[in-house]
Amino acid sequence: MSPLRRLARVMVAFLLVTLVGTVGYVILGFGVLDALYQTVTTISTVGFREVHPLSPLGQVFTMALILVGAGTVFYMFGVLLEALIDGHLRHRLERRRMNRQIERLRGHVIVCGWGRVGRSTAQYLSSLGRAIVVIDRDPDRLDDIEFAYVLGDVTDDSVLGAAGIEHAHAMIAALDSDADNVYVTLSARSQRPDLVIVARAGSDNAKAMLHRAGANRAINPQLIGGRRMAAFALQPNVAEFLDVVMHDDALEYRIEEITIGSQSPLDGRSLADAAVRPSTGALVLALRTPGGRFVANPADDTAIIPGTVLIILGTPTQLAAVRGLTAH
Repeated sequence: MSPLRRLARVMVAFLLVTLVGTVGYVILGFGVLDALYQTVTTISTVGFREVHPLSPLGQVFTMALILVGAGTVFYMFGVLLEALIDGHLRHRLERRRMNRQIERLRGHVIVCGWGRVGRSTAQYLSSLGRAIVVIDRDPDRLDDIEFAYVLGDVTDDSVLGAAGIEHAHAMIAALDSDADNVYVTLSARSQRPDLVIVARAGSDNAKAMLHRAGANRAINPQLIGGRRMAAFALQPNVAEFLDVVMHDDALEYRIEEITIGSQSPLDGRSLADAAVRPSTGALVLALRTPGGRFVANPADDTAIIPGTVLIILGTPTQLAAVRGLTAH
């Protein structure tokens, strides 16, 4: 039984003892207030004098009340102390265990803000097997959370440090306020120039500020949601296919991006020479040049150079084969 439940039961027992003692002294001829006073001083073993002289029956009743009531009071204080100490120690031990867990993480994703956007983001990342650390200032939001978390104000640099920003792969700023998202983006970028930062933006102006603050991407969830709804209305099969490929495990195929490094064996070769489709079975849907330009359905003679990002469609096995083909 938990200490809190035991405390509730012993409090009920204490009230019953107090009620029985008060009724007993009233029967012995005390006034109600005098009876309550005599009961409290008796079961608490304070040792004040009797309010009224006690008859032999009153003395027997008082001795019985002392044995039962004092034991109940001492047990109640013991349970209360246990509940306080147990809760405090459990919280401290849990926090210490979680801090050690966060310190061991490498390549994890920090999610700032545990609202609807933050929850949805974390659940998707978790389905991909990524480790996650959540930051939020509201302790009620973090009740029964399944991920490692840091309770604190994300605009405090030390909180980002506690979340393991030094070893994180990415940070998602999903706070309710655009100003907070801008601030945490600035703070994170100053601590980790190479960190991938994706921030939530509530407006076009906020997107511009977040990009200037150092965000790699600034996303407006309402805008994205509206466009997806329109796509489902006009091209439901295309929209559903992309949705399933990106977010649903029901379909085996996935879309993945693979960056060509300077030591890749594909460096300087054309797509035809790379033979990605014949050797792996995966399909090159598009590529992004080092200058940032997207090329959809690239021609066979398209040159592959370092910094090129291949966007591949394939099964997990095929995608692993492409990664092996392009690895340096």
